[in-house]
Amino acid sequence: MQHHLPTTKDKILELLKKEVTLSVNELIDHLQITHMAIRKHLATLEKDGLIRSEAEKVSVGRPRQKYRLTAKGDRLFPNNYESISVEFLKDIEDLHGEEAIKQLFHKREERQVHAYKKLVTSPSANEKIRKMVDIQNNKGYMAELVEHEDNHFEIIEYNCPIFAVASTYHTACQCETSMFKQVLDTQQVERVQCKTEGNNHCRFHVQF
Repeated sequence: MQHHLPTTKDKILELLKKEVTLSVNELIDHLQITHMAIRKHLATLEKDGLIRSEAEKVSVGRPRQKYRLTAKGDRLFPNNYESISVEFLKDIEDLHGEEAIKQLFHKREERQVHAYKKLVTSPSANEKIRKMVDIQNNKGYMAELVEHEDNHFEIIEYNCPIFAVASTYHTACQCETSMFKQVLDTQQVERVQCKTEGNNHCRFHVQF
């Protein structure tokens, strides 16, 4: 998404990116605008091919209409490596084998750890993980932090800027988990959901 003051349409797109599907009433609850206004924005976004509607069966009554992003809508969010990177990686794999790909991703992981440790310097677990989430947001991951008791946290990443690469080479996901462990200085980091495995978002449990 471009960096400007978010319009109502931007907010709708961002909500659908996070929540995956939402009904008109759910969007009204989030945005606190009128039913007519929501309908008008949804009609425009649907006409532009950025969202689509689908019928959700309910136990009683007529099916409920819900909205989700189309592939075109999803492409509005950062995807800063994508297809050309996959092609290059496949060429490298053809020339030098699978081990060369693993070495590339581990080299990237080492570079990230080195750079991020300079930024994540606080001894406080809370401040460390907040800074890590800030870093991921700057990289386009749409990361969100959820705090639990006893130094237990969740990091939710609603967008994956390297989704095409990670879908082809799952080493990328393993290296991200390893990077979190090293930068946050805890081995208790577990990836419990992953977009490359068909989940809607990537989700990590972190315990200090």
